[in-house]
Amino acid sequence: MVPSKIRTGPHAAGRAFRARLPPVKVLVIGGGAREHALCRSLSLDPDVTALHCAPGNAGIAEVAELHPVDALDGTAVARLATELAAELVVVGPEAPLVAGVADAVRDAGIPCFGPSREAAELEGSKAFAKDVMAAANVPTARSYVCTTPQQIDDALDAFGPPYVVKDDGLAAGKGVVVTEDRAAAREHALACGRVVVEEFLDGPEVSLFAITDGETVLPLQPAQDFKRALDNDEGPNTGGMGAYSPLPWADPKLVAEVLDTVLQPTVDELRRRGTPFAGLLYAGLAITGRGVRVIEFNARFGDPETQVVLARLKTPLAAVLLGAANGTLADLPPLAWRDDAAVTVVVASHNYPGTPRTGDPVEGLDEIAAQDAPEAYVLHAGTRLDGGRVVSSGGRVLSVTATGQDLKQARERAYTALGRVRLADSQHRTDIARAAAEG
Repeated sequence: MVPSKIRTGPHAAGRAFRARLPPVKVLVIGGGAREHALCRSLSLDPDVTALHCAPGNAGIAEVAELHPVDALDGTAVARLATELAAELVVVGPEAPLVAGVADAVRDAGIPCFGPSREAAELEGSKAFAKDVMAAANVPTARSYVCTTPQQIDDALDAFGPPYVVKDDGLAAGKGVVVTEDRAAAREHALACGRVVVEEFLDGPEVSLFAITDGETVLPLQPAQDFKRALDNDEGPNTGGMGAYSPLPWADPKLVAEVLDTVLQPTVDELRRRGTPFAGLLYAGLAITGRGVRVIEFNARFGDPETQVVLARLKTPLAAVLLGAANGTLADLPPLAWRDDAAVTVVVASHNYPGTPRTGDPVEGLDEIAAQDAPEAYVLHAGTRLDGGRVVSSGGRVLSVTATGQDLKQARERAYTALGRVRLADSQHRTDIARAAAEG
C-alpha cells in the first residue's frame, strides 16, 4: 500500500478538478525519471489506494512498492498485474510498448495506459510515422527512406547540409544525427541499416503531449527540452539534459493549432487504419518560418519533459489515464493547470552519453528534501540502492525539478537544489531555460 503521508499535497485540494473515480490500484512499468514523475503524481492522487512500480529505482521506492520484472516480457507484466490485482497499468518506456506489453495486459482483462504494438510503431518506425503523416496531411519535413548506400548518397545530395539522419527504429533518443559533416552523416546512416534522411527544419523545437483514448484527444501544456550534452547546444545528442514549461515565447494559439493540424488528424488516421492509438501521443515539433512541422512522434511520455509538465498539472492523474485506457476521456472535465513555471535539470554520470560510469554514491538528496522541498525535489532515473546507499546505475542519474512563480524563480530553485547533489565527476548543463527566463 502507498504510505498515507504521500497522499497529501497539492492534488489533495484539487477535488474540483477531479472526475469521480472509485479507489484504484495502479502498477507503473519502468524505472526512469519519467516513471518517477508519474509515480509522484499518482502518489499525490487521493483516489490511488495502492501504487506499485516494476522495476522502479531508488527514488520510486519512496512512493511505491517495487517489484522485479522484465519490462519487455508482456506475459510477465500481465502476470504481475494480475497478482497485484491492479486496476490500471501504466507503461512508461517505449521499448515495452513496441514489444506489445500493453496488448498482453489488456488481454488479461486489465485496463492499460499505452498504445498497442501496432499503434506504437508510430515511434518504433520513422518510416511508418512518415506514412501516417502523409495520409493524414500532417505537416512534416520532406524525407527519404533509405536501405542502400546509393539511396543514402542520393538523399544526402538532395537535401544538402545540415544533414538530418534518423535510425528508423528505436534508439533511446540517440538515433538522430544532425551535422554539417557529410561523411559523419553518411557513416551514421550506413550503421543504421534502414534509415530516414530528411530536410533540416529551422526554428525552435517544442514538445507537446496529448492523452488520447483513440478518439478524444486532450493536449497537455507544451514544454521545451535540451538534447545536446553541453551548454549552448553543443556536444553529442542525448536522451535529454533538461526541460522547462511554459514557453513564454510561443504563440498562445500553438496548442489549438497543433491539436487541429497534427494530433487529431494522426489519431483519426490510425483509427481509420484499424490500429487505434490509446495512450500518450508525443509530438516533437519545429516552429519554422513556414509554420509548425512535426520532427517526430513518440508513443509515450517524454523524458525529461514529463517532469515539468506533470509538475504543472493540477488535475489528479489517475482518472485521466484510466479514461484513456477505458475510452471515456470525453466524459472528463477539462484539464486544470497551475500558473507556476517548472524547470528540470538532469544530472548525468561521467562520460554520458558514451559508456557512463556507474556505482558511484549519490549524496545530498536528504539536504534537498530538508531545505528545498516542496518547491524543488529530485526525480531519480539511473539509481539503485546498494547497502542502504543510493548509487548511480545509468547515464542520466537524477532530474532536479523545481517550480516557481515564473521561469526565473523556478530555474534558480532548481540550480540551488542541484548544487547540493554530490556525484563524483557528474555533469549537467548550466543553461537550461536561461534564454526563456531572461526573456
